[in-house]
Amino acid sequence: MQPLPPDLAAALCRVGLLGPAEEARGEPLAGGVSSDIWRVALPRGPVCVKRALPKLRVAADWRAPVERNLYEARWMRSAIAAVPSATPALIGQDETSGTLVMAYLEPADHPVWKQELHAGRADPAFAAEVGARLGRIHAATAATPALAADFPTDAIFHAIRLEPYLLATARVHPDVAPALEHLAAVTAATKRALVHGDVSPKNILAGPSGPVFLDAECAWWGDPAFDAAFCLNHLLLKCLWTPSARARFLACFDALAAAWIARADWEAPAELESRAARLLPGLMLARVDGKSPVEYITAERDRDTVRRVAKRLLLHPVPRLQDVRASWAKEIG
Repeated sequence: MQPLPPDLAAALCRVGLLGPAEEARGEPLAGGVSSDIWRVALPRGPVCVKRALPKLRVAADWRAPVERNLYEARWMRSAIAAVPSATPALIGQDETSGTLVMAYLEPADHPVWKQELHAGRADPAFAAEVGARLGRIHAATAATPALAADFPTDAIFHAIRLEPYLLATARVHPDVAPALEHLAAVTAATKRALVHGDVSPKNILAGPSGPVFLDAECAWWGDPAFDAAFCLNHLLLKCLWTPSARARFLACFDALAAAWIARADWEAPAELESRAARLLPGLMLARVDGKSPVEYITAERDRDTVRRVAKRLLLHPVPRLQDVRASWAKEIG
């Protein structure tokens, strides 16, 4: 444990969790590229303190407004209203510094899903619950369209999702640039429900009461297909990270997709699925050639595998998620 940075301590004072004469100690937590994250020991018990960064910790020059922290808190409140255990409890928020204070969830009871998958522990039942909870949040928020006014985040979503993923990748691959630019335009124009924006296994804990979603910094009123495609993409790409678990990863893909689509009561499920199936190859290509490539695909032959499948599907879109999965499974053998 070490003393907190003065600005974090000041934020805790402003939200009433630390007295002016008290000293808080904590330890920085690893894993965040967009925020400083600390485990802080307070008299009430440990809490998690998260502060948004103006420049993300990636190789590319990737900047994003720190007020995204405000909308992350709003997403958490909406998600908890739909699924009470879907996020850590929100304890406090300091808008001045872009700082959130949340309940600290012990890693022993809440392992990160990404690490479970890397170890080959890919449980389709858990993946189905990820899809079900995501679908319940989408459905509940779609039924409350007045929420859209609380998320004027089109510019933020463009800055930290559409531009670094789809549009940056379009600049790298002119042969599929029109398809990627079209995907970005359609996604930006689709307004259906509250979107998390970063539903990745690294942001999902496998808690004793089910999946817990973290890091909703990209919260946006828009296309729920983005959330599903973003997460399903990781289940496909992880087949290259842990080849021995490929069959289980594909089973998780099936379970998550089916559970999510089953809860789509806000629009025709076939239309929703078609948008997700078209987005998925764009996101696949982005994770090898966009501004935020996954760290675990390092061999050029594996990157080329992703490029072949993604480009084929971008140039010849398919309407169903199972079609994307089948194309990927055939390529990787």
